[in-house]
Amino acid sequence: MAQDEWMVEKFLLGIICMKDYKNRIIDFLDNNPSQIYKSRRLARYLGVKNKDYQDFKALLRKMAEEGSILRHKGNKYGKYQKQNEVSGIIHIKAQGYGFLRRDDGEEDVFIGQKNMGNVSHNDRVRVVLFKKGSGRLQEGRVVEILERGNRRIVGTFHESRSSFYVVPDQVKTFRRIYVHKDKRCDASNGQKVVIEIENWGDSRIEPRGRIVRVLGYPEERGVDVLSIIHNFDLPDRFSDSVLNEAESFVDPVPESALKNRIDLRSTLTFTIDPPDAKDFDDAVSLERLKNGNFLLGVHIADVSYFVEPGSAIDREALRRGTSIYLVDRVIPMLPERLSNTICSLRPDEDRLTVSVLIEISPDGSLKDYSIRESVIRSRRRFEYGEVQELINSSRDGNERGSVKESHSSGRDREEKFCDVLIMMAHLSRKLKEKWNSAGSIDFYLPEPYVELDRNGVAVRLGIREHFESHEIIENFMLLANKIVAEHIGRLREERGRKYPFIYRVHERPSEEKLNSFVRFVRAMGYSFEPGRRVTPKRFQAFLDRVKGTKHEIVIEDVALRTMMKAVYSTKNSGHFGLAFKSYTHFTSPIRRYPDLVVHRLLKNYLQEQPERFHLPCKLSSICEISTSMEIRAQEAERESIRIKQVEFMERHIGDIFEGIISGVTGFGIFVEIPEYLVEGLVHIDTINDDRYIFNQETYTLTGHRSGRVFKLGDPVRVRVVRVVKEIRKIDFLLI
Repeated sequence: MAQDEWMVEKFLLGIICMKDYKNRIIDFLDNNPSQIYKSRRLARYLGVKNKDYQDFKALLRKMAEEGSILRHKGNKYGKYQKQNEVSGIIHIKAQGYGFLRRDDGEEDVFIGQKNMGNVSHNDRVRVVLFKKGSGRLQEGRVVEILERGNRRIVGTFHESRSSFYVVPDQVKTFRRIYVHKDKRCDASNGQKVVIEIENWGDSRIEPRGRIVRVLGYPEERGVDVLSIIHNFDLPDRFSDSVLNEAESFVDPVPESALKNRIDLRSTLTFTIDPPDAKDFDDAVSLERLKNGNFLLGVHIADVSYFVEPGSAIDREALRRGTSIYLVDRVIPMLPERLSNTICSLRPDEDRLTVSVLIEISPDGSLKDYSIRESVIRSRRRFEYGEVQELINSSRDGNERGSVKESHSSGRDREEKFCDVLIMMAHLSRKLKEKWNSAGSIDFYLPEPYVELDRNGVAVRLGIREHFESHEIIENFMLLANKIVAEHIGRLREERGRKYPFIYRVHERPSEEKLNSFVRFVRAMGYSFEPGRRVTPKRFQAFLDRVKGTKHEIVIEDVALRTMMKAVYSTKNSGHFGLAFKSYTHFTSPIRRYPDLVVHRLLKNYLQEQPERFHLPCKLSSICEISTSMEIRAQEAERESIRIKQVEFMERHIGDIFEGIISGVTGFGIFVEIPEYLVEGLVHIDTINDDRYIFNQETYTLTGHRSGRVFKLGDPVRVRVVRVVKEIRKIDFLLI
C-alpha cells in the first residue's frame, strides 16, 4: 500500500474510532448522571489507548462546545443537565473574562477566559452554570453560540510576506482574522478596515473574512469615531429611497394639515435645549388661570403626521430605534429634512404638535388635563445656561420664589419670559418634592464633557454642567409621559377595551442583586435593610444617608447597577425608580421610535378607531428591537467618549492627579480622577511595598505584613504611566 493511501486510511479509521467513542462517552455519562470525571480518568474507564488520548481529549472539548456533554470547572466532564442552563448576551472585558447579561434579568454570570469557547463580544449564547459558592458571583461556561453579535468587525490591516490578516480593535472580540489576498479591498498595511466574517473557525482554527470597507489610517481625522460606528454596526447613511421620501414633504405646513387641531400659535411657547441641539421635539408654555391654578402646556412634535406606518422612513426608523449622540457627531433616527426642519419646533415657524395641557395647582397637584392635536409657533429657542441666568438674575433682583399674580401689559417680551420661567421653576420644584415624598429615587450621576478642536482632537475634559433649568424640562416631560400612560389606563376602564400600548417599565431589583448590594454597603460600613419587598422610598432613604460622604459616588453607582434595566414592554409593570404605576415615552418622537408609535396609538385611541390602526410589526417586537437598539446606542456613546478621554490622557503621561478608588479586584485597584471622570488601573504588581490579599466580601486589598488597606472611596494620588489607545486602557502608578 502506498504511503499516502496508508495515511488516508489511518486518518479515516481515527475518525470512525472517535465517532464510536462519542456514543460511548454519552452512554457512560448517562449511566452515571451525578458523577463528573477528569479526561484521563474517563479515558481509562472507556479503554482509550495512549496513542489516541490527545484525540480523545479534543473530542471531549468539542462535545462540550456542542453542548452534548457538560464541562465543569477543572476540566471535568459530566452528563449534560439542561436545568443548569441560562441564555443571554456575553459582554467580554479587555482582561479576557466576561459577564453574561441574562435574558431573565437575574444577576450577571461570570465567565472565565477558559470557559469562553469561540465567542466574541455581544454574542447571544447558552451558558451552563457551575455550582455556586457561598457569597460568590454565579459562574458558568459557554456551551452554544445562539447568535453572533456582529458579523462585521473593525480592526487594523496587516500584511506580511506570506499572509494578510486583521487584528480587531477590541481585544475582547477574538484573535486575528485571516484575509485572502483577493479579499483585501486594496487595504494598506496599518489602515483601519471593516471586515466581514465568512468563517468563524473554532477553538483551534482562526476565523477568516473579507474586507468590505477601508476607513483610513488611525491618525486621520474622525477615523477613531468612525471605527466605533462600524464596531457597533451603526447605520451611518440613509438609503436613497428614505432621502427621496423625506424630500417630498413641504414646508411651511399646508393649511389642510391644521384642520381639527387646536390653535395655540398665540400662546407664549418656547423650547429649552443644549447649545448644540438641532432637533427640537418639545416646547413648553405656562399660563396663570383665573382660579389661581396654572395651565402647563407640553407640546411635542407630531412626527406621526408625516411618517406613515410601513413607509421607507418608518422602516428605517424602526431599524435604528433611536438617535445616537456620539462625541463628535449625531446619527439621527430620521433624515435631517424631518428631524432638523419639518418636525423640529424652530422659532417663529408654525409646527404641528400633540399637546398635553395640564391644569396644575401652585403646590404641584394635578387638577385636570387634556390631550389634543395642535399647532404652535415657538417664540424663542432658549439654551439651558441662558435660562438659568435669567432665573438667577430675576431672583437676585427680587426674590420671587412665590408665584406672581399676572403679567402687566407694559412689560416687554424678555420680562414676560422671565416671569414664566420663574413660575416654571417653582412648579418644577413642587413636582419633584411630591414625587420624592412618594418614593421616587433621585439619581444624579455626573456626565463627562469632552471639548474637541477643529481636527477632532480632545483638548479639554470636564463634567457637564447640570442646571435647575435642566430639571424644569425633565420634570415637565416626566409629567407628560406619566399622564399619557395613565390616560390609556383610564380609556381601558371607561371603554372596556384592551388598547395595546408601549410602556416604559422598570422592575424592582431581584433578590439576588439586592443581597449583593446589601453585602457591598455593609463592606463600606453602612447598613441597609430592604425589607421583605423593597420599595423605592426605602432605597431613596438609604441614598440620602450616604449623601455628602466619601462613598456617595461609589454607592450611587453600584445602586444604579443594582437596579434592573428600564425597558420597553407591552405589559404595564410600573416604573420602580420613579415610583410611578404607569409610565411611557411620548416626548421625543424625533429621536426615539417607541415615542413615535405611542403617538400613533394615542391618536387612534382618542379617535376611537383602534381597529383601523396597523403597525410595521407586532408591538412586542417593536419593544424588543427598541430596547436592544437603545442599549447598543448607549454603549457606543460611552465608547466614543472613552476613546477621546484616553486620547487626552495620553498627553498627560507622567502627570500626577488626585483620585478616588472606584473599584477593587484581585489584580489591582481602579482609580477615578473626579475632575475628568476618567478611570484607570493601578495593577497590583506595581504596589510592591507588600503582598496584598483581596477580600471579595469587603472589596478590599490588605497588606499581609503592614495591614495597609485599600478600599472603595479612599482618596489616592496617582501618576499616569501608560496609555493604550487601541484598547482604551489607562495605567496609573500609586504615589
